[in-house]
Amino acid sequence: MKNAADIPVIKARAANRPGKKEKISVAIITKNEEKNLPVCLKSVSRADEVIVVDSGSADKTVEIAKQWGGHVFEEQWRGFGLQKQSAVDKCSNEWVLVLDADEEVPEDTWAEIERVLEEDGGSFDAYSFPRKNLYRGKWLKHGYEWPDRVTRLFKKSKGRLCGSIIHESVIAPNIKALNAPVLHSRNDNLDKYLNKLNAYSSLLARTARENGKKGSAFRATTSFVAHFFRIYVLKKGFLDGREGFIVAFTEALNSFYKYLKLIELEENSPK
Repeated sequence: MKNAADIPVIKARAANRPGKKEKISVAIITKNEEKNLPVCLKSVSRADEVIVVDSGSADKTVEIAKQWGGHVFEEQWRGFGLQKQSAVDKCSNEWVLVLDADEEVPEDTWAEIERVLEEDGGSFDAYSFPRKNLYRGKWLKHGYEWPDRVTRLFKKSKGRLCGSIIHESVIAPNIKALNAPVLHSRNDNLDKYLNKLNAYSSLLARTARENGKKGSAFRATTSFVAHFFRIYVLKKGFLDGREGFIVAFTEALNSFYKYLKLIELEENSPK
């Protein structure tokens, strides 16, 4: 956790950076992110504003966000898309950078953001970044979707988050691809990783149900095999070593549990 003595230094860096033209807000949603949040917030200390929308954290997430100068709002959980859009709506600047609490912006990437905003002169509405996914500190260069391009920076007046409860994305008309990466640190603790997988598979099952999909043990099994084969073999996740195997296996489990939970949703729904 950051010491209080660090706050004035960080604010001074944000206020006095040379050549700054466009003001940037950062929008983050949180729940029980006390481990990840300090790294995330430190990486955006050059931003002009940080908005944090929290949904019932039981740890020190809110306290940490406030200590780092974030403007914190506590709201009931409504799904990833709507929650992130709520954070964006609270931003006072035109340019908004949307981050997850387990993501961070390297110094070189932040410098690239400032450069392109100055040089492009507002000719683009949004910017996408390649995302480096790390597990236990190891960069997953192969199986896990590198470069995993995500749109994170956009004009508030031109773009918005889709309303999906999971796998939300920024929708904007004119997007420029940058080569500077955003870092995404997957849970180092396997228990937390599996807990997140459990929550995600429930959301995926709910979305599948709303889209009229059916669950079955056969489909759950074939989906597991297909996902593991695609990530670990076709995308060469085996080159990422032990970490590549763990991620490929757990991502395949995510799909497996989605279809099993879909069966439960069908059985428990009104006839």
